Amino acid sequence: MDDEKLKVVLALLSGVIFSLVFILLAFILPISSPKTPPKTMDSELQKLSKAYKESQTKRPPEQQHLLDKQNPPSK
Repeated sequence: MDDEKLKVVLALLSGVIFSLVFILLAFILPISSPKTPPKTMDSELQKLSKAYKESQTKRPPEQQHLLDKQNPPSK
């Protein structure tokens, strides 16, 4: 085989192998964002705050009246 033809064949073969390596890596190591956001202290505190506020507003009037007597509003 001519040296020029051999160089062309080797260049094409190395290009195909090089691209196949990256295609396989793309399937083996996919980059995906996490489906659930990571828990942070802020999100946990927001959940607790929301639950506390909901529990304060859902009390029967008798219990709410007793709580208001125990904890007078601060000035």
